[in-house]
Amino acid sequence: MAATIIPFELPLQPALPTIEGNVDYRLLRDQFQCWDQLLLHSGMETQFLTSSLQDWLAGAGPGRAPSAKAQRRFQEHSRRALRCNMARTLLREDFRGFAARVADSPLLQHFCGLSRLDKVQVPSKSTLQRYEQWIPEPKVRELIHQLLRRGQEQPQLLQLEQPLDLESYFLDTTCLKAYIHFPVDWVLFRDATRTLMKAVRLIRDQGLKHRMEEPEVFLSRMNGLCMEMSRAHGQSDSQRRRKRTFRKIDTLARVVRDHAQRYRQILDEQWQKTDWTRKQAEQVLRRMDQVLEQLPAARRQARQRILKEEPVKNQDKILSLYEPEVRVIVRHKAGAEVEFGNTLLLGESLDGLIVDWELFAQSAPADSRLLVRSLERTQANLAVEMDLLGADRGFDSQSNQDKLSKLQVYNAVCPRKPAQLKKRKRSWKFKAAQRRRAQTEGRIGILKENFFGSPLRRKGFAHRNLAVTWGVLTHNLWVIARLIQAQAKEKKAA
Repeated sequence: MAATIIPFELPLQPALPTIEGNVDYRLLRDQFQCWDQLLLHSGMETQFLTSSLQDWLAGAGPGRAPSAKAQRRFQEHSRRALRCNMARTLLREDFRGFAARVADSPLLQHFCGLSRLDKVQVPSKSTLQRYEQWIPEPKVRELIHQLLRRGQEQPQLLQLEQPLDLESYFLDTTCLKAYIHFPVDWVLFRDATRTLMKAVRLIRDQGLKHRMEEPEVFLSRMNGLCMEMSRAHGQSDSQRRRKRTFRKIDTLARVVRDHAQRYRQILDEQWQKTDWTRKQAEQVLRRMDQVLEQLPAARRQARQRILKEEPVKNQDKILSLYEPEVRVIVRHKAGAEVEFGNTLLLGESLDGLIVDWELFAQSAPADSRLLVRSLERTQANLAVEMDLLGADRGFDSQSNQDKLSKLQVYNAVCPRKPAQLKKRKRSWKFKAAQRRRAQTEGRIGILKENFFGSPLRRKGFAHRNLAVTWGVLTHNLWVIARLIQAQAKEKKAA
């Protein structure tokens, strides 16, 4: 459905107060002011409004066109969604913390379009959470691609003196850690007990009861057994103590499972006797089913590892009852021999912009199998012909060398073979590309610590993938703003 933006006048905003003596505030203010000009002149804000409006009108259905007033209100919220997501990602705030910070900051109110002469209405944490999911991930990705293409083809729209260099980029992979505790087998039983007994408490509070002890009693017993399991480590007969304690944990988990299954059946059959609607009851049922379905496999895994002392394959392990997409990633790095999360592929341009990224829900293929698909995807998305591609030795293979040679892309990938590496080091271009490739490690650290969060506090792979894309958008705008300021400074000095 075609979407036409209804012109709306921006409200009058009071001038920002003059703050002196704080260079950090001045830099943050300059950053937001530069972003404001970028959003207006690059057409990014208009594209975001158009994409949001198309989805909104399509959801209304045929023959149910919304009123002009409702559409203007939706356009205002779309504009706020884009700006609030960018500001919150830059400041590394959660939804609740950012809502409080916006209420206290005239600078954030001005950038997000919230300040008024009469009153200031700040979005709540729930509204900010809806803002993050305002448009799907592919449309945010397309927004980034348009920004990069415009920076190369029409740099004057981004207030750049020189076009962006997108014809060379450097690849690397990293682990995006999931927000879970260390996956200990018997801790899964504690998580299951906590979730099931809290759901049972909710059901009992609604008047549906079956004969059993209070749910808090089971929580207390499980916590005590978990502490006993921890104390057994390091003692002379630790293996015997651990096995004995685990059998108690396993027995208690069976009792908890039986009680939870009875209460689940009672709620499913007699939900009309509660104060809940059917959807509210189904929410509790889904929460219980998520744990009850995985509990038998978690028991088999724990019994195999603790009682039988046999290993379990990584692809068969249950690392979390709440994040099924989390994977075991073996890194063989100092301080991070094994990490738990999802593999993230990143491609960086010479200017430090992220031109390609991919978060894997399943176990990622080998790095050498990711190079060609990333190259083809980047060339298609940005409509450019790559001149150079650099990466570490994990991306090297004979097929990749042949493919890069066929595409006439300079191969700056570090070879695996020492003799071949010694020969390649005679080229000044290869050595310069390898020195530049080392900076990609620093870029990954900047992204993970300052834009994604380490770990990334999002539940579910889809939400983590969307948060990563918002982080890439914010990071690229941050880099472009720094380029604008640096070029303006050089021009003024000249």
